[in-house]
Amino acid sequence: MDFERELANLPRPSGRRLALRVSPAAERAIRSGHPWVFDKAIRQQNVDGSPGDLAVIFDRKNRFLAIGLYAPASPIRVRILAHGQPAQIDADWFMYKVETAAEQRLPLLQTNTTGYRLVHGENDGLPGLVIDRYGETLVLKLYTTAWVPHLRDELRAVTAVLPPKRIVLRLSRFVQRQEADLYGLFDGQLLWGQPVRNDGVLFLENGLYFEADVVHGQKTGFFLDQRNNRARVEKLAAGKRVLNVFAYTGGFSLYAARGGAKEVVSLDLSQPALANAMRNFKLNRAHEAVAAADHELLVGDAFLTMQQLIANKRRFEMVIIDPPAFAKRQDEVERALTAYGRLVRLGLKLLRPGGVLVMASCTSRVTADQFFELVHKTALGVGRPLQEIERTGHALDHPIGFPEGAYLKCLFAVAP
Repeated sequence: MDFERELANLPRPSGRRLALRVSPAAERAIRSGHPWVFDKAIRQQNVDGSPGDLAVIFDRKNRFLAIGLYAPASPIRVRILAHGQPAQIDADWFMYKVETAAEQRLPLLQTNTTGYRLVHGENDGLPGLVIDRYGETLVLKLYTTAWVPHLRDELRAVTAVLPPKRIVLRLSRFVQRQEADLYGLFDGQLLWGQPVRNDGVLFLENGLYFEADVVHGQKTGFFLDQRNNRARVEKLAAGKRVLNVFAYTGGFSLYAARGGAKEVVSLDLSQPALANAMRNFKLNRAHEAVAAADHELLVGDAFLTMQQLIANKRRFEMVIIDPPAFAKRQDEVERALTAYGRLVRLGLKLLRPGGVLVMASCTSRVTADQFFELVHKTALGVGRPLQEIERTGHALDHPIGFPEGAYLKCLFAVAP
């Protein structure tokens, strides 16, 4: 498969190696397997580097510590590819990493699922790179320009393991700002294959059809990490009135409907996302329960609209709250905890006695202990102590390889 036309302007990987020495704290972190070296941790560097240069890190006794990809404009200056023992980073190495990741996802293929994360960045040994599969479409997302010179080798590895109909490139906001290091690459670019239709691409998740906007949608087009929690909602939804807050394209809503919910309300600020949710319901009308469910769309701010629902005396037997990452930096944690508390209080006011609260968090800045403690403390404070059904974390295709990689947590609980 030839990508040369789209990638013609990209530089080839440099043959040079940077030699770095880092702070004692960074040495300890590297030895423990941490995949990042921050700019302020670098104590000595032999020459200036370019994005994608291989940086070899030595300890104070001049012993090999790690090798990784260098990014001079990023606070995460080196993303480590191999710890402890030297490694030859080349096309064969990339192939091995992608094959290993694909093998670990094989159980998903037995669940009538064609939408999942094939490569989960640092946690699969390919830091700063995410690859998601949506049926016959692959989406590569770059979180660092260090991958740009290696993109040919990575694409060849991926297409050899899982040949697609098309490949779409997505870029993080930080990467999009590094225009000089992108050599013409842009967010939403078709790297290979047939163009994406205006209504997106289709994939299956546990037998349900979904449409993903892989060119313009959030992340790579869909929140694949909540698949298992959506399936748990389906098992609990029979006969219930369900409110899905921050519904996006209606993933939780559709599972609730298939699970036998008699009424589902999808609330989101984005009109296009809710239009997508409506299309997802239409795609699955062959399921009798989906066709029978009363699906209502509400466009609006979650906090304000929940208050309006309370004022209108709307009540539900299940309330699902899956907000965005309120804290992307450490100094945003307190604000995030305050927002979670407000959402729990609003959700409980909308939840009938004996109803199920599903409360999720998707930021690594708020730990699981902090989150679960806050939810319980808030519920207790309003006289609705929660009886836990289950606490959940990451799915098979979103493994955790280091502390900051653990971001997803979700509580299922009954409120009296």
